[in-house]
Amino acid sequence: MRIKAPAKLNLCLYLGPRRPDGLHALCSLFEPLALADSIEVSAADRDEVICVGVEGENLAARALAELRQQGWNAPPLRIEIEKRIPVAAGLGGGSADAAAVLGLARDPARGGSGWVPDLPAIAAELGADVPSQLDPAFSLVGGAGEKVEKLPAPAPHAVVLLPSGGGLSTAAVFAEADRLGLGRGEEELDSLATRLREAAAAGGSPLEYTELLANDLEPAARSLRPDIDAALDALRDAGAPHTLLTGSGPTAFGLFPTLAEAKSAAAKIDRGDAIVCEAGRAP
Repeated sequence: MRIKAPAKLNLCLYLGPRRPDGLHALCSLFEPLALADSIEVSAADRDEVICVGVEGENLAARALAELRQQGWNAPPLRIEIEKRIPVAAGLGGGSADAAAVLGLARDPARGGSGWVPDLPAIAAELGADVPSQLDPAFSLVGGAGEKVEKLPAPAPHAVVLLPSGGGLSTAAVFAEADRLGLGRGEEELDSLATRLREAAAAGGSPLEYTELLANDLEPAARSLRPDIDAALDALRDAGAPHTLLTGSGPTAFGLFPTLAEAKSAAAKIDRGDAIVCEAGRAP
């Protein structure tokens, strides 16, 4: 079995106060990208997760281990992940892989007793981006990532991604955001969620409501990685109608009405790390 684990894009990310559990309240619009990791699943003598280029235990291995701990008794699996999503780039690649592994428990072909663990609960324990990746779709995300509200798919559009080498720790960005005193109150988050829901309800392109597309983590990420500024400038100079940082960064992105316009802009930027893809729907 071969499955795809699509990247996600934060079209906006509003940061709320720190919760008693230590996590921050968030309000964000997530959309899946055509960019995706490829995962090969096959029978094995023992569970094994292989991801060339990612050192140490990855989130997909933790997802499989948690399924076993919760009592999922399907036969042993060999899971090979071919990374196409840049690592630690704010694109949710590790979360996508973990969610795809959790989704195996819903597949009757994988065997087991037929009992399926509480996947949303496991996903929330694994990380803020994992719950939305269980069923990748255009979504309004709240809480610390565990509240996922599906929205109508947006009109076709495309993005140019500039990952800038990845490697930016999410925890470090949130810590820097706290140091800088960034964030909003719960009432403001609720108001923003309402506005985003209303703006996206008609299924139009995100380019129709760019006034709502901001990332509160951007100042923190730029403080840690000043090279983000150059990526954003390059996208603007290439004609991107709207530019932003996705997630905790360091990937900068530009929104474009069509794939052809995105490809043309990427050619002008002429950077080896540029990725062009369609957005809004899972591959």
